[in-house]
Amino acid sequence: MGADHRGPLARAGYEPVDGGRAASANAAWWSEGAVEYLDEHGAFLGAADFCWCPEGLREERAGLLGPTAELASRSVLEVGAGAAQCSRWLRSRGVTNVVATDVAAGMLSAAADLDAATGIRVPTVLADARDLPFADDSFDVVFTAFGALPFVPDAGRVHAEAARVLRPGGSWVFSVTHPLRWAFPDDPSAGGLTAVRSYFDRTPYVETDDAGNPLYAEYHRTLGDHVRDVVGAGFVIDDLIEPEWPPDNPNVWGGWGPERGALLPGTVILRARLAG
Repeated sequence: MGADHRGPLARAGYEPVDGGRAASANAAWWSEGAVEYLDEHGAFLGAADFCWCPEGLREERAGLLGPTAELASRSVLEVGAGAAQCSRWLRSRGVTNVVATDVAAGMLSAAADLDAATGIRVPTVLADARDLPFADDSFDVVFTAFGALPFVPDAGRVHAEAARVLRPGGSWVFSVTHPLRWAFPDDPSAGGLTAVRSYFDRTPYVETDDAGNPLYAEYHRTLGDHVRDVVGAGFVIDDLIEPEWPPDNPNVWGGWGPERGALLPGTVILRARLAG
């Protein structure tokens, strides 16, 4: 969640980008930077903990997937899992039928290292969240904590795949950067409190190399876009959560931090269920 930008970039800004090339670049970006990412954020995320967002909202308190006692008898899929910390936490709570997927091989390698370190093994699959290698009606719960959705040009495909692999009535829960943040600089201090671009401008943020090839891209969707994508995939939205920044969280993560977090939302979480 919340990319930390690294080279060798030549240019960064808001510009159109080929969606296919950008998605491939993002997969490589997350794979190659997995160790660096976990070195910086691993302590905050935990090796076997379930953190929904930089605000530090944990599933243990939020219960957005439902009581773990009930989850123990259900099949659960995490997409965009990174090093599978959330799934590992579920496994540690007795949710044995859980599998984690990610598009970045480096992240799944890091997941295997955390499996060894914790003694909690999570089955993992290398897969694009837009093309999941599972049969229809395979799971009761699908979730992602800042995975996949901000990094693909066609988030509707992620929602459609979640709907396809879920059984009727199944849950789809995801957290993403709060869309309001797009209008503000990526600055966790008071310098990030003045809007500098239109909230309605959906031009992606792109980092490129000297040859103009994308290294990283991130996509903006308004809150209405997210709602329409979810409902359009056949879901009913049960809740929309905007976690407040807790006073006991001093962590600064990219554009997230206590100074700006006290005034502006940084994350939105949607909890939905498949109609039918």
